[in-house]
Amino acid sequence: MVDYSKISNKEQNVKVAVLQLSCVAEVKKNMANALKLVSEAADKGAQIVCLPELYRSLYFPQEESHKNFELSESIPGASTDAFAKLAKEKKVVVIVPIFEKRTQGLHHNSAVVINADGKVLGNYRKMHIPDDPCFYEKFYFAPGDTGFKVFDTAYGKVSVLICWDQWYPEAARVCALKGAQFIFYPTAIGWHKSETKENRSAQLSSWQIIQRSHAIANGVFVCVSNRFGKEGDLTFWGNSFIAAPNGTVVASGSQDKEEILISSCNLSDIDSQREGWPFLRDRRIDTYADVLKRFADE
Repeated sequence: MVDYSKISNKEQNVKVAVLQLSCVAEVKKNMANALKLVSEAADKGAQIVCLPELYRSLYFPQEESHKNFELSESIPGASTDAFAKLAKEKKVVVIVPIFEKRTQGLHHNSAVVINADGKVLGNYRKMHIPDDPCFYEKFYFAPGDTGFKVFDTAYGKVSVLICWDQWYPEAARVCALKGAQFIFYPTAIGWHKSETKENRSAQLSSWQIIQRSHAIANGVFVCVSNRFGKEGDLTFWGNSFIAAPNGTVVASGSQDKEEILISSCNLSDIDSQREGWPFLRDRRIDTYADVLKRFADE
């Protein structure tokens, strides 16, 4: 087999980090821990750092309660102010998930991208909103309306997709077609207490495979940041990871430990993967109209 890593001579290394942490009920404690971990990641050389989904609190969509709307915040707000200051100080790009209060009675599950100079480049609003036992997100979040975005940061072109978005190949494809070099997936996923050991293993495997396949099919780096720990009826399974454009996992986390996962990503690997496996070249865009239908009924 051809060693496609030898094809391209271009080299540009970017150090990315995904944070894996557990969350508590106190917002201030979660914020302080997140700021500490981002700072530590930057001190270890990370240039782009991603936090897990809804890291500021326990995973509140396990229940439907109007009281939980008190956890929401505006953009700009406390989170963007704190991380913008740190980003500028450490010269690091930070991806900050936010329970966004857009206006009274309108909320989104969002992620803000802050550049290395402390400026907010924009935010992405989660497009696919689940509604499953203990994942009652439709009660809280309106579907995203930002579209799939690429943020041109100081260290590379970054897209952000959030948790349930990670199961949709269309989302990853559009990000790649818009020029993304990295797709970050802030995540809060775990097992319900009723799951069998066999189901738990199968779910974790499926979760890893689908995201690694996005890296392969699109020739991008995929970076996944999950929480860990037991919260109510859910046990979040950690296992955060970073995958190269050929799907190889280059950094992986444990199931139950706070970790900073860092990997040096050579952007020439994107060229190598796409030149060796030219999926974008061979796409038949003239035949894909049915993908715009809910289901291609006869």
